[in-house]
Amino acid sequence: MAGPTGLLLVNLGTPDAPQTAEVRRYLREFLSDPRVIDINPVGRAMLLNLIILPTRPKKSAHAYQSIWDAKRGSPLLYHSQDLAAGVAAELGAQWKVVLAMRYGNPSIAAGLTELRNAGVDRIVVLPLFPQYAASSTGSAVERVWELAGERWNTPWLDVVPPFYDDAGFLDSFAEIGRSHVSEFRADHVLFSFHGLPERHMLKSDDDGKHCLQATTCCDQITNKNRNCYRAQSYYTARQLADRMALATGGWEVSFQSRLGRTPWIKPYTDEVLDTIAKRGVKRLAVMCPAFVADCLETIEEIGMRAKEQFVAAGGEDLRLVPSLNSSPRWVDAVAAMARRHQRA
Repeated sequence: MAGPTGLLLVNLGTPDAPQTAEVRRYLREFLSDPRVIDINPVGRAMLLNLIILPTRPKKSAHAYQSIWDAKRGSPLLYHSQDLAAGVAAELGAQWKVVLAMRYGNPSIAAGLTELRNAGVDRIVVLPLFPQYAASSTGSAVERVWELAGERWNTPWLDVVPPFYDDAGFLDSFAEIGRSHVSEFRADHVLFSFHGLPERHMLKSDDDGKHCLQATTCCDQITNKNRNCYRAQSYYTARQLADRMALATGGWEVSFQSRLGRTPWIKPYTDEVLDTIAKRGVKRLAVMCPAFVADCLETIEEIGMRAKEQFVAAGGEDLRLVPSLNSSPRWVDAVAAMARRHQRA
């Protein structure tokens, strides 16, 4: 007798609490991943244990405290939980929907066990990262396959690919964007994506002759840059600008959260904020379409710190446009993606 189809929603992860010890434990797991810090193991261990972990957890814990909900905890976690609950209601009894995090809790291992105990043999895996990056999508998919392969009874997996061009995803974000940009009376819109080291783009280029070789390399998606995070980010931004009917010159793209001294993909959000303010923009709306749930990188980094920086540089106000979270149209879009990947 066939059981229900499983849907494993995988997001990045969050500390269990906004305290230094919990943040340190989370960062150790996250930054020990060779897909995240892709340098030799000895160098990674030294960087992590001698530079990052002695200082960063305390600073990050303070940032988490500024966004932590007294009742529900981490925004990334409870928004993802709400999404899972909404999608489960939409899909009905023939599906079992489980949320997992690549790092921290609830873990992928626990999610696979929960699905197995529910009689699930067929699983649709949906990494909640719109644009492909080896350090997010790639790591999540690798971990699911690794854990599934350790089981005597291996589940049947169907992985949903990056959905940067999915109409449901784009329409959902555009709907939220239009409402907030209009209500805020924004002069300009900034699409701020999470940044990555430039070497990640170069490693995604199979022949090494396209990515970052020209200023126009991300103007369209081709076979050569089909796995390029930067190209997919620009595609998402162009599609959202079109759906939101933004004027030419009324929007731009940047990349946030860079870390360390190595070059990251440009332009950098913190530098763009000052440039926009100096151009005379007074009311700036910022959308973060690399994140489907609000989290530290949206609420604290953009909604708080970027706003403070923009105003200090001469701007009047900055508004973070909320992410998709568990909005009804996004719930429908996720359910539709799952159904398309359900095996008969």
